[in-house]
Amino acid sequence: MNNKQNVLIIGAGLCGSLLALRLGQRGFNVSVYEKRPDLRKVEISAGRSINLAFSDRGYKAIKLVGLEKQVKQLCIPMHGRMIHDADGNTFQSNYSGRPHEFINSISRGDLNALLLNEAEKHENVSIYFDQACQSVDFEKTTALFKDYRSQDVFVEDADIIIGTDGAGSVLRKSYYLAKKFLFSFSQNYLTHGYKELCILSKENGDFRLHKNALHIWPRGSFMLIALPNLDGSFTVTLFLSYDEGQYNFNNLTKEAVVLEFFKNEFPDALALMPNLLDDFFKNPTAPLGTIKCAPWHYKGNTLLMGDAAHAIVPFYGQGMNASFEDVIEFDKVLDMKLKNWEEICKTYARGRKKDTDAIADLAIDNFHEMKDHVANPIFQEKRKLEMALEKEFPNAYVSKYSMVTFNEDMGYREAMVKGRAQDKAILNLLHSGRIQLQDDLKHTLEIIKQETQAILADNEIASFKST
Repeated sequence: MNNKQNVLIIGAGLCGSLLALRLGQRGFNVSVYEKRPDLRKVEISAGRSINLAFSDRGYKAIKLVGLEKQVKQLCIPMHGRMIHDADGNTFQSNYSGRPHEFINSISRGDLNALLLNEAEKHENVSIYFDQACQSVDFEKTTALFKDYRSQDVFVEDADIIIGTDGAGSVLRKSYYLAKKFLFSFSQNYLTHGYKELCILSKENGDFRLHKNALHIWPRGSFMLIALPNLDGSFTVTLFLSYDEGQYNFNNLTKEAVVLEFFKNEFPDALALMPNLLDDFFKNPTAPLGTIKCAPWHYKGNTLLMGDAAHAIVPFYGQGMNASFEDVIEFDKVLDMKLKNWEEICKTYARGRKKDTDAIADLAIDNFHEMKDHVANPIFQEKRKLEMALEKEFPNAYVSKYSMVTFNEDMGYREAMVKGRAQDKAILNLLHSGRIQLQDDLKHTLEIIKQETQAILADNEIASFKST
């Protein structure tokens, strides 16, 4: 198969723009259609996540397309979680005992704009905005579009159509509405939604909170988080149930109740947010859901990638990183020089889906960890032990968080299986008193490894019995 084939990409978000750039670098003729206006010419709408957690898997994709220096300039390192307890005390829990391992806060808009600019430098890449995909005929490999400016409706065809059009994917919708092949689809929402707020910078542009941390106010059944922006502000996100608890999104309808809620639960954050009420009632409340589906492709005609194939909740900071890793894995399959698009799509999906299912499940796990467990004494003890082990034995011990976030050459599925077993081992050992923080670390590490292997073996036997 030659590289001069025509690829049509639906969606010019982060995944679509990175994919367009990489395929353009490989010599494919790429056309990208995006329903929204060009984000380089209009502001991102308020209420949508304007910054993201960028880590090693995403950085690996950026290295693939040669943009490391440009992207690094957009990043603010976050070395750990800054926990704000109910009494106004703070303490930092680092992400790793290895100093070079940290995540970054990055502007969604700035990163997307950079990828679009780089993609458009290639003569074989064309990007069209205000062009909404109405439907996809996956048997004919054609897509129906509507031009929002002229109101014209037109059809485009290609050798392959790739849907990177997000959680509301039109291509995915075409799959299950047509009922022409066996297509499995699940969409599961959390009982919680989210609302974006903001801590503005000081008058001189300085940060009002510690700059190099992801701030969390864990409150058991809900939480507030804040990520830094280059202009000195913080994007603040409230995660709260729609209808459970004393305070929920359904009953926070009056200014007095909103102020009461923040005074009771987040007084230190409220003191930094004179703009709270304006933001709260201006910005939308959005749901949090997980999407899984299969197959991601139809013959060699169409393929789902990114959130269109596997939307996840944001609590592991891996949504963008997982979508970027999709491009890496797809690029590896292209290197195999298979005979046609059908073989490429089959090979890509077969190798990739188990990992995207795993990170979706891990993200749900981390939701409970962030809103509740980070404030639990035994969890804090576990994290202190893990930091000490990673610092003392950087090549011998890796926490689950590090496996997922910093070990970009380990698949999500492997990280989930090993990481869960290791977490269970440590918590069991701490709870039973078999290990303590003051014990000899080398001896502690050996006990943890033995217990982890025993749990992995039990899990393997249980899995075998259930099949």
